Amino acid sequence: MIADVLSEASARMQKAVEVAKDDFASVRTGRANPQLFQKIMVSYYGTPTPLAQLASLANPEARTLVVTPYDKAAMKDIEQAIRDTPNLGANPSNDGNIIRVTLPELTEERRKEFVKIVRSKAEDARVSVRNIRRKAKDDLESLKGEVGDDEVVRGEKELEHVTKSHVDQIDEALKRKEAELLEV
Repeated sequence: MIADVLSEASARMQKAVEVAKDDFASVRTGRANPQLFQKIMVSYYGTPTPLAQLASLANPEARTLVVTPYDKAAMKDIEQAIRDTPNLGANPSNDGNIIRVTLPELTEERRKEFVKIVRSKAEDARVSVRNIRRKAKDDLESLKGEVGDDEVVRGEKELEHVTKSHVDQIDEALKRKEAELLEV
C-alpha cells in the first residue's frame, strides 16, 4: 500500500516536471523555435484549437519561423492569434500560402523579463510538486492503522527523497533555461 502511494506520487511529480519543461520551452530565447508556438490557441471556426493541429511549423533561419496552414481559410485566424500572443513580440506576414514570423532581437531588459517569467513558472511547478507531496503524506497518515508506524515513517522519508529529486530536476531545468536566455 505504501509503495502504491509512493509510486503514484512519483508519477504525478514527474508529470509536473514535464509540464514545467514544456512551459520553459514556450518562453522565447534568441532563436526561433517551433515549440514557442505549441501553446498558441487559434479560434478555428469558433473553437480554440492548438496551432500545431492547424499548421506545420518550420524554422529555415535563426529568427524566422514559417507557418504553413493545412486549411488556407484559417490563415487570418492563425495570423491574428500569433499577433495577439503576449511575450512573443512577433509580427507575422502572410503571402497567401504561408505565414512568415520574424522574431525581433532580444534586448537585455527583455531577457531579464523572460528570466522572471521562467522563475515564476519554476516556482509554480515546485508548488505543484509540494502539493502532491502533501496529498501523498495525508494518504500515508491514513494508512497508520493498517500498517506499522515504522513503515509509515519509512514511507514518509522515501516521499521526501522523491520530492527532493523532482524539485532538483525543476531547478536544473530552470538553470539551463536561464543560461539559454541570458546567452547573447
